[in-house]
Amino acid sequence: MATRSMGSKDQATILLNIFDGSRQPIGPGVKNLLVRIIDGNQKQLFSDFRNGSSFQFQIPFYDNFGDRYTVIGSADNYSQAGATPVNVQRTVPQSVDLMLLDKNATFQFGNARWSDLPQKYPETRSILARGAGTEADAQARYENLMEKDPATLACLWNLMTAMRDIDLPSGTPLTYLKQLIWEDVPDRNIFAPKQDRFYAYADKALVSQVQLAAQQNEFAPELDPATFHKGATSSYKQIQFGEANVQLTFHEGDTQIIDGTECIVVEPDIDYYKDLLAHALLEVLVNGLAGTLTDPRNVYVLRWIAGRRAGVPEFNPPYTIE
Repeated sequence: MATRSMGSKDQATILLNIFDGSRQPIGPGVKNLLVRIIDGNQKQLFSDFRNGSSFQFQIPFYDNFGDRYTVIGSADNYSQAGATPVNVQRTVPQSVDLMLLDKNATFQFGNARWSDLPQKYPETRSILARGAGTEADAQARYENLMEKDPATLACLWNLMTAMRDIDLPSGTPLTYLKQLIWEDVPDRNIFAPKQDRFYAYADKALVSQVQLAAQQNEFAPELDPATFHKGATSSYKQIQFGEANVQLTFHEGDTQIIDGTECIVVEPDIDYYKDLLAHALLEVLVNGLAGTLTDPRNVYVLRWIAGRRAGVPEFNPPYTIE
C-alpha cells in the first residue's frame, strides 16, 4: 500500500494497538500477526504480517462513505478480532484497539476470589451472597461455580461489570439488584445462571429507571419480548455501543419482597449485535440451531473493544483470559 506524508490532504491515519486476553499489549512471541485494512468501498488496502503490538497506517481519505474502514487482526492460534466502521478523519488520527484471545487460554479468576469481594466488589458480593443459609454456604456456592462452570461465572462478571458501568437517571442497574436466582424454576420461566444470562430479583423501580433511560435514547425497547424471552413482560437493550450491549428483560408478574422491598425478576444478557435483525438471524438463530449459547469469551472481547472505541472507562471484570 502506498504511503503519503502526514500532511497530505487526501490521507488519514489509523493507530492500531493489539492486546491479549490479559488486557495488556500482545507479546512478541505471537506468530504470523496479520493485519488487514479494508475501506468503505470494500477494497482491501492492506494485508500483511507485522511484528509488535502498535502500528501506524496512512490510508486514503475520500471524504465520503469510503472513509468507513474495517480493521482486522489475526495470528496463529489466536481468535480473529476486528472493528468496523472506523470513521477516519483527515486531521485527527483514529485509534483502534483490538483484543486477540489465545485459543488455548482459560479463565483466570485470581482477582475474583470470594475473600476479596467484600472489599473490592461489596455490591456484587451482597447480591451473590443473599439467600444463602450461611456465609460458608454462600462461599461454597460461588467457589463451586468457579471450579465446575467457569464460563457461567465469567458471564456473571461480564454482566455485573457492564451493569455497574451503565448510568441510569438514579444509580446503575446493579444498584437495584437484590438477589441472584441460583436454581431452575421451569414453571415460572426462571433458571439458574448460564454462560449467557442470569435471573435475579431486583427492586421494581429498576423498570421505571430503564424506561426513563429509554426516553433519553440510552436504551431501546424490544417488541414482543416474550418471543425470545419466554414469560417476559418488557425488555430494553442498551444502544451505547456497536456491539455487546446489555439487554434487561423484565418478568414483572413474578414478585417477591426482599428486605422490605418489592422486587420483580430481571433477566440480563449481552447480545453480540446491536442491530435487531442481525441479532435474530446471526445470533439467536445460529446459536439455536447449533445448540450453543452466547460465549462469554466473545462478550469479553467485544465489550472491551467497544468500550475502548467509545472512549469510556475500560471494561474490567475481575478475571482475564490467559
